[in-house]
Formats: sequence, structure tokens, C-alpha cells
Amino acid sequence: MAVGIFDSGLGGLTVLDAVAKKLPDLPLAYYGDNAHAPYGVRDADDVFDLTCKGVKRLWEEGCDLVILACNTASAAALRRIQERWIPPQKRVLGVFVPLIEALTERDWGDNSPPREVAVSNVALFATPATVASRAFQRELAFRAIGVDVEAQACGGVVDAIEEGDLILAEALVRSHVDALKRKMPRPEAAILGCTHYPLMEQVFRDALGPEVKVFSQANLVADSLSDYLERHPNMLGDGKASVFLTTGDPAKVSDQATRFLRRKVEFRPA
Repeated sequence: MAVGIFDSGLGGLTVLDAVAKKLPDLPLAYYGDNAHAPYGVRDADDVFDLTCKGVKRLWEEGCDLVILACNTASAAALRRIQERWIPPQKRVLGVFVPLIEALTERDWGDNSPPREVAVSNVALFATPATVASRAFQRELAFRAIGVDVEAQACGGVVDAIEEGDLILAEALVRSHVDALKRKMPRPEAAILGCTHYPLMEQVFRDALGPEVKVFSQANLVADSLSDYLERHPNMLGDGKASVFLTTGDPAKVSDQATRFLRRKVEFRPA
């Protein structure tokens, strides 16, 4: 009954942690492609190939449902995976949908025409690859009209978080928020479009100011997954135990993940 969680590195652990709290009895198989992180500077074909490799490995662990807890993979590879590659008995879901559901206050199954929503000026903070894909804007356009999205590519933030340099990460976040505000002085809402960014959520909030509503992904994805599994219990795979897999150095990644989650985590080779 395992569910897989895929990420290019450690950021997806924020999603895993939220899912584990929401569904404590659900075995989770985590795949971190640390050897090839970060994905945010790779081209779409490269991201697609690496994502498919990781998804296949999670299928081997008994996961019929895999969550791409990586915005870059969701932006650059998910639609191609769903349309051309995935077998009918499997499912691969991304992390944009729960964000857009929350922002537009309408369920993904609501196929009525796009309509105006509560906010009109939205700041999107994401990796360079996610920003370049315009995937968030494309998906939002199916649901809402009249929303101006200003995207800020947050170069360096993921690397700093992965290296544990939170002082540098904080400085970079404040710099990127300043750059965004020069383009959109008064955003009404902000999307933290990377699963690493919840670790910097308070920094984003402080830099943006109290009048900006901040949407972060981990809890939204956990709630969405819980609802999905209630509606599709057949998508629970036959995996029985939680496991952490990495393409990187297991000892180093385990140490980083332990600091990341503030609890002992042991990775093994993927």
C-alpha cells in the first residue's frame, strides 16, 4: 500500500513529512536524485529522462502512485509523462494542482469556464526551469481569468538549502523578493513554487509583508493526496514498508536529511 514521493534532492522531504503527519499509517517510498540535483538548471528533455528513471524505481518498490514533489519535474516533465509514457494502471501526480486549487478556490474536477478569483496580482517564486516552463501560468489559465502572475527565478536558493547554508539562503530569498517587488510592487498572493522553500517560508513572509497571502506546498499536497486516496483507494500499491532511496552518497544524504527533518533518516542506494 506504499505511495512514492520523487524529488531531485531533499526538498521533497517537506512533502513527505507533511504526508506522514496526515497519513501516519501509509508507507512512503522516497527517491532523491541527489546525484543530478538541482534540476532547476537542466533542460526539459534531461529533466524528463531523469524523472522517468526515478518513477520507474519507485514502481519497483511497489508504488502505483507517485507524487512528483519537485516543481521543476512537475513543470517540465509531468504533462509529457501523463500523456505519452505512463502505463494505464499507474498514476503520476504533480504539486501544482493543489496550489492552483487553493489559489482559485475551486476543485480540479471543476471543468466550468475560467472565472475571476479573489486575487489579481500573484508573485511566483520558483527555480529557473520552472519559471521558464510557464507551466504554472498555463495551468492557472484553465481555471482563472484576470490574474497577473509575475515570476521570479530564485537562483542559488536550492543549492544553499541543500548545503545547509541557511544564512546564504535567507540572504538570497530577501534579494529575490526585492527583485520581484521591483516588477510587482504590491502582490496580493505569493506562491512558493519549490518544495525546498517551506524551510524559508518565514523569511519569505517577513520580506513580503503581512498583507501578502503566502501559499506553500507541503500541507496542501498532503491534504490533496489524502482526498485522492479516499476517492481512488485502488491506487495504493503493494509496497509494505517505508524506504529512502538516493542516487547520491547515502551517508552524506542521510546526514543532510536528518538535519533537514530534525529526525534520523537513513537513505540507501537507489
